[in-house]
Amino acid sequence: MKTLLFSSCLSLIFGLCSCGNNTGDHADMVDSAKAVNKEVKAVQSDASDFAVNAANGGMMEVELGKIAEENASSDRVKAFGAMMIKDHSDANSTLKGIAGKLNIALPDSVSNDSRKEINDLKKKKGKDFDKAYVKMMVDDHRRDLDEFRKCADKCSDSTIRNFAYVTLPVLEKHLDSIEAIAK
Repeated sequence: MKTLLFSSCLSLIFGLCSCGNNTGDHADMVDSAKAVNKEVKAVQSDASDFAVNAANGGMMEVELGKIAEENASSDRVKAFGAMMIKDHSDANSTLKGIAGKLNIALPDSVSNDSRKEINDLKKKKGKDFDKAYVKMMVDDHRRDLDEFRKCADKCSDSTIRNFAYVTLPVLEKHLDSIEAIAK
């Protein structure tokens, strides 16, 4: 019954969200996934909210990494973008498997706020892109590390807590790398 309810809610939410376009005139996929998780109550909200936010952030990092490979002028920034694609794709895949086992609905696209940031950065090229991307990655990885540390220490679900704990060294490596590029 729980699986049927989860599937029905998920189908309804994603069906409604797919009726719009990506210009922001439909429900935000991140908010929709959080709503489904609250309805189904698969796990505690701290765990499901963390998973949804981590999935959103991971998808954003992959998209931005692809843009960095194309728009950056610095080879170091391009290489960092490639690292973001690989590492965050791997983390996203792992998280998706965990979420499936825990009946956590994850968004299938980035939030409207993330989409706006991606679109704003897409417009930049060369050194202007490098400067904006590096600043965004430093700020983003500092925030991510705070959230992942908090989850690794206090999350109510041990599987999600372990995911955060195992992912921390990768995020620390990313922050170290991007801070070195920023200098």
